[in-house]
Amino acid sequence: MTPTLNGRIQTRVLVLGVIGLLVAAVLTPLLPMGRLSVAQGYRVTLTVLTAVILVGVGWELLYHGLQQFRWDKDWPTLFGLVTIVNEGLLMWMLVRYTTIVLPRNLRPGALAFGIDFTLTWLVFWSFVNGPIRVLLPRWRYNGGRVI
Repeated sequence: MTPTLNGRIQTRVLVLGVIGLLVAAVLTPLLPMGRLSVAQGYRVTLTVLTAVILVGVGWELLYHGLQQFRWDKDWPTLFGLVTIVNEGLLMWMLVRYTTIVLPRNLRPGALAFGIDFTLTWLVFWSFVNGPIRVLLPRWRYNGGRVI
């Protein structure tokens, strides 16, 4: 079954909230944060993760609109993976060039951001396209809705 808009939003929020939090907990102390302490590093990664979740709801609305032009109203799996590029670039611009997400004194370097965003996204994408279907078999039949 094709996930519904509501199901995709719920899946994104739940999986990024849980899996993203686990990735951040393990990865943050290993990131090259330069002058930032580990506590500040956690603040950065968790703030960026929260921003990715919130902005992701907007992305889902945009993707839903674009999917209406496709005959099956869904993306191929590869499209879901490739969205790492546009979502990552937008998030980098929000983090690096504005104070909407982080104050100037907590901005991570490009390498730290790239590692964090890429690994979190790949784990998220892999989980949604694999283990979630085994762990929550009814998820697929409920249009991706968790509730």
